[in-house]
Amino acid sequence: MKVKFARFFLVSLTVLLCLSLLPSAVGASDDWTMFRHDAAHSGYSTSSPSSGVQLWNFTTGNSVESSPAVVGGVVYVGSWDGNVYALNASSGVKLWSFTTGGGVRSSPAVVGGVVYVGSDDDNVYALNASSGVKLWSFTTGGWVWSSPAVAGGAVYVGSLDDYVYALNASSGASIWSFPTGSYVFSSPAVAGGVVYVGSWDKNTYALNASSGAKLWNFTTGGAVYSSPAVAGGVVYVGSYDGNVYALNASNGDEIWSFPTGRDVYSSPAVAGGIVYVGSLNNMVYALNTSSGVMIWNFTTGNWVFSSPAVAGGIVYVGSFDGNVYALNASNGAEIWNFTTGGWVWSSPAVVGGVVYVGSYDGNVYAFAAYTYTITVTQSSDGTISPGNSTVAEGGSLSFSVTPNAGTSSVGYYIASITVDGSPVTVSSPAGQTVVFSDVQANQSITATFEAYLYTTPTATTTETTASPVGGIVIQDSLNLYLQLLWIPLLAIVALLAVTLLRKSKASPESEQN
Repeated sequence: MKVKFARFFLVSLTVLLCLSLLPSAVGASDDWTMFRHDAAHSGYSTSSPSSGVQLWNFTTGNSVESSPAVVGGVVYVGSWDGNVYALNASSGVKLWSFTTGGGVRSSPAVVGGVVYVGSDDDNVYALNASSGVKLWSFTTGGWVWSSPAVAGGAVYVGSLDDYVYALNASSGASIWSFPTGSYVFSSPAVAGGVVYVGSWDKNTYALNASSGAKLWNFTTGGAVYSSPAVAGGVVYVGSYDGNVYALNASNGDEIWSFPTGRDVYSSPAVAGGIVYVGSLNNMVYALNTSSGVMIWNFTTGNWVFSSPAVAGGIVYVGSFDGNVYALNASNGAEIWNFTTGGWVWSSPAVVGGVVYVGSYDGNVYAFAAYTYTITVTQSSDGTISPGNSTVAEGGSLSFSVTPNAGTSSVGYYIASITVDGSPVTVSSPAGQTVVFSDVQANQSITATFEAYLYTTPTATTTETTASPVGGIVIQDSLNLYLQLLWIPLLAIVALLAVTLLRKSKASPESEQN
């Protein structure tokens, strides 16, 4: 039986891939305004996830134990060199610095254009966020390692003179002070008109935010360095007795406790029904908020003083092994780690897809997530969906090709991709969605995506057509190689098609089988 081939067109449409290797813009929609993100110390941000690729680092004159605040595109952080720094969040360039009379372990809070921070010179400072000019200072009776929380026009902070202070945010005047039984390293959390804070005297306190009157206290078996987190009417806090506690925020009654086996300096983060916290047994834990049952744990190489930050389904935390870790928030699987040159006591802040954290090596680091801009060239023979798009590093995209009405689609989608100079090719049956995921930052990626739409011969027609529909793909090369089994078949089909096309142009003819 003879089947006549009138013509067999093969035309390629190249799709332009525009890769922007700048990090996502740091926006003000979810700034990290103070230690643990907010006054309630959630440790949670709605930011997109970040990669472990270093965007920049800024070197101070000594160790950076302070945890960054990030507001309006500026990173504010302290150093043991006695300075408070303001850095451009995109580049790490220093905008200004302010010198105190001692090391700055306290983490800044930035509210209403003012930076509030403590120092080892016994003072709490208020600085103009734009210029670094001092607005006021308040002198306590001891070092101020505690990080201020700002709420309702007041600054709440602890001191190693054993007191918790409430200061007028505008003037620095004392509103009230509350004496605990020992040092207050813990940073106050403020929620529902109540201040929650720990003390070296083994207690967690709940104080009236307006008057400083004690509402309740809960006594643990060890000093409370950890800073409380408040969520859903529950206070979560760690203790030197090795336990993480969940307390009723109204009366201080214990709801549950979880034993880690070692001191818990780390301050909990709470997100999606899970409490994340570190321990000096080298582990990071994920616990059910309601029951305290462990969901997972992850072992680092040393103590975990750092307090976790949660964003985009990832938990970021430092360790005394010198690493910053990114862990899957659901199962604790390691996604990436970055090795600094010293202990990482500082707690990460996550804004606009960028992780900011300090290290004992004297540096402040920024790890960026990249956003790729994808331009799709459409074809008159069909439609690529979703068309022009963006995808963040670590994200995924699905593209499907829909032939025009009346076209019966068989055949394949063909994708030619170059990743870091290594070409790879994938294919997928036409009519299916092609999914490309695990986009990696700092790769040189170019791509051409061609969708060939075939119609098969029938009894009433012997004409066969082939028309490409443009497209775009991005994928880490490792996963692409798994799909290379189609290459030999596609190469044979392409060679046959080109041969038939040339014959058709030279001398159209019919062939019988």
